[in-house]
Amino acid sequence: MLYLDRPAVPWRGRLWSHLISDVSYAELHAFAEALGAPRRGFDRDHYDIPAERFRVAVWLGARVVPSRELVRLLRDSGLRRPKHLVDPS
Repeated sequence: MLYLDRPAVPWRGRLWSHLISDVSYAELHAFAEALGAPRRGFDRDHYDIPAERFRVAVWLGARVVPSRELVRLLRDSGLRRPKHLVDPS
């Protein structure tokens, strides 16, 4: 299943959501591609999605959850990749 939080993170003059999968990165990348999100929007374990794409993501089937729930779902799925555990190379 795919999940996202509401656009609330300001960056570069826009608001952003986070998109995750609790199944696999393959599912996440395929959904992001269908959404038109560039691969550069992938950040360790989620995609940063601009507010302009929020409605389309929901229309395509992503479920809206609070940010805390998003983190819990990602952690429980085993797909969470905290910054301190990511190989910098």
